[in-house]
Amino acid sequence: MQQSESVQTGEHNLEESEAIEVLSKLPPSAKLVAKVLEYNETLTQAQLEVETMLPPRTIRYALTRLEENDLVEFHFSFVDARKRCYSLTFE
Repeated sequence: MQQSESVQTGEHNLEESEAIEVLSKLPPSAKLVAKVLEYNETLTQAQLEVETMLPPRTIRYALTRLEENDLVEFHFSFVDARKRCYSLTFE
């Protein structure tokens, strides 16, 4: 994605540079989750736990912080509607 392109995130538009600036102010766990999602387009919370080796509570905290800042979005899994699949709103 080029610097001039913007990202549609819910009600907000974030440019990539803005998303990176917001991400830089978040805790290390949120940065790690974002980096893992960068390499794996969509993952569930359980998959994030395996990939990051972080405890479930830390994953939930990181995802909450990322969602609050409109950096991740989720949709429900087609295989199991109880699970959410997370992905980044920027590249």
